Amino acid sequence: MTPLAEILAARIQTDGPMSLSDYMAACLLHPQHGYYATRDPLGRAGDFTTAPEISQMFGEMLGLCLAQTWMDQGRPDPFLLAEVGPGRGTLMADILRATRAVPEMAQAARVHLVEASPVLRARQRERLGAGVTWHDTTETLPDGSLFLVANEFFDALPIRQFVRAGAGWRERQVGLSGDALTFGLGPESRFPMLADRLDDTAEGEVVELCPAAAPIAADIAGRIARFGGAALVIDYGGWHSLGDTFQAVKGHRPVDPLDAPGEADLTAHVDFEALAQAMRGAGAAVSGMTTQGVFLERLGITARAQALARAMQEPALGLHIAAHRRLTHPKEMGEVFKVIACHPPGTPALAGLDPAS
Repeated sequence: MTPLAEILAARIQTDGPMSLSDYMAACLLHPQHGYYATRDPLGRAGDFTTAPEISQMFGEMLGLCLAQTWMDQGRPDPFLLAEVGPGRGTLMADILRATRAVPEMAQAARVHLVEASPVLRARQRERLGAGVTWHDTTETLPDGSLFLVANEFFDALPIRQFVRAGAGWRERQVGLSGDALTFGLGPESRFPMLADRLDDTAEGEVVELCPAAAPIAADIAGRIARFGGAALVIDYGGWHSLGDTFQAVKGHRPVDPLDAPGEADLTAHVDFEALAQAMRGAGAAVSGMTTQGVFLERLGITARAQALARAMQEPALGLHIAAHRRLTHPKEMGEVFKVIACHPPGTPALAGLDPAS
């Protein structure tokens, strides 16, 4: 039993079963034993690999997308270039390198990172050096034109799960069976935020809600609606939550989410419909959801891959080809990962994305 498992078991013995949201929050963010508080989870030595760590091309494409949007909106100077959940700083470093070729953009950019993990902040400082401002939440970002990227950020926010039961719902909880953590269901109840889901679900089906996602999306979108800019959201998920997508990964393999609290990454698929609704509710326009593979191809990733390949030999060439496939192919990250963006009403949709709705 991990140290965090002992803490959670004692809490459950005292207070009763906890929601899945509370369990995820404790596992990921506990100040002494939480997953993100204690480690760098990325890369071969970690538990998972994100798109920026696979190839520089991913960040370059996003950087060029943001650059085009910056020019479309009149080249604001200064502007905030921000990332939420920036990992090791790899994506921001690639964006900055790609945008140096855009006249005046690099000089106008003020880099802000939203990162709660002290371990990852240290990695970001090593990668990006001076000139970066860190924040615990988006709420402390200064006012101003905001160009923001969120890659694999929303999937790590704690979720609640509800199982359809007759004309109501039972919330999935984490309790105890002896000394072991176990899943269970709370009593049947009516939940007002699920009233519209009774028409499109059947007995036993699962709906997931992410309480923190909409406020964060609305905060970002509200700033953009007021001051200009854009936000790119890239994550795995779909439109309109249905089904159990809660998962744990350790050492690049799926594991039981209850086995080692604090020592495995916990995530769930992102409901892009909920994000879009929150963004529109805050006054922003939303570019339609597009798969990552289509988005990157529209931005020219294949041409960039071919240009880089001309200077390569094996084994680097084979790894480069595999990286391009992993980012774009429907059977890899190309289909399950989606992209949406928000921007001020009346401004063009971001390059690579479907028109705003």
